[in-house]
Amino acid sequence: MLMDFILILVLLTHLRLLASSRLGACIRITALQGILLSLLPLLTTEHAWSARVLGLALGSALLKGVLFPKLLFRTLREAEVSREVEPYVGYGTSLMFGVLAVGASFWIARHLPLPAPLASQFLAPVAMSGMWCGLFLIIARKRAVNQVLGFIVLENGIFTFGAGVMGELSLLIEMGVLLDVFVAVFLMGIMVFHISREFDHMDTDRLSNLKD
Repeated sequence: MLMDFILILVLLTHLRLLASSRLGACIRITALQGILLSLLPLLTTEHAWSARVLGLALGSALLKGVLFPKLLFRTLREAEVSREVEPYVGYGTSLMFGVLAVGASFWIARHLPLPAPLASQFLAPVAMSGMWCGLFLIIARKRAVNQVLGFIVLENGIFTFGAGVMGELSLLIEMGVLLDVFVAVFLMGIMVFHISREFDHMDTDRLSNLKD
């Protein structure tokens, strides 16, 4: 089934993000994840070719697959960085966390009370693992760009679950989520650029050493 295949690919991108130190590769993986997830609204509703569904899918693909990566790549070029060298949590440990998060997500999804059956058995586990991996990236990485990516992955997890229950959601809520993320990533990109310009680095832990 196409939807199951897409969700498995998204699940693998979660693990790849946790194991990668190259910021450029992480941005590309997140862009791929966004494009894959933009297909879900077309597969989870009977009215796949309605203006509402097509608008959501196209808007999601453009924002997550094109605009966000372009903004983040520009930030990398301006800041002249390419890798996360010393994260708070090592990459081996991060990958182990990701595997445990995936296992826990599948276990919880089996016991999660839902108002109606989802379009795929993988929707809830992939959504939960995405939210946990996004939060982990925000907490476990020092580079501000990686933390922005964590925020996007977190929202992708929310979007994944929302796509599974599209019939219960209004277009206003769906597009509101995308708009919130767009504004947040735009502002974070500006902040990352100015942090790098003023302090010659993007390690957020060093900012705690600043004194009045």
